[in-house]
Amino acid sequence: MAHLINPRASVAASLRAAAAEPGWEEHSVYAGAADRDDAAFAAWVDELIDDARDGSPRPDGFVASTNLWWVEGEQYLGRVQIRHHLTPFLREFGGHIGYYVVPRVRRQGHATAILAAALPVAAALGIECALVTCDVDNTASRKTIEANGGLFQDQRGPKLRYWVPTGPASA
Repeated sequence: MAHLINPRASVAASLRAAAAEPGWEEHSVYAGAADRDDAAFAAWVDELIDDARDGSPRPDGFVASTNLWWVEGEQYLGRVQIRHHLTPFLREFGGHIGYYVVPRVRRQGHATAILAAALPVAAALGIECALVTCDVDNTASRKTIEANGGLFQDQRGPKLRYWVPTGPASA
């Protein structure tokens, strides 16, 4: 059964294979994931885990974030990033939670399950209601957010903005 884990090097082969597949959308944090050797991959995993610490170095405009991977065994299926607080940019366009599903396993309920599994993590971080955004034309993501209790707030530019409760009522 698929579940969230902290990033770990044992998933390297599967993540590299997923990153080489057609349709992989490379988020800046995942740039070059397919090309990292074992040592570089392990160092990158440490950076992803360290990103959750408030004092960790990060580029300007970035906030502390918990990065988790959606896996079944050692098979990488997707990821979620939970941003611990919102900057003005994240309040408009990015939100607290961003998720991604590997193209070959889409339309199997993974996105809905990833978001559902991420909500208690967000709650533990002190986020009572998470802002989750999606592109106006991304019907699948809109349905994922709504299936997890997302309440539509508004549209800002190309983004729809939803507030999703993180507490027990959201489960």
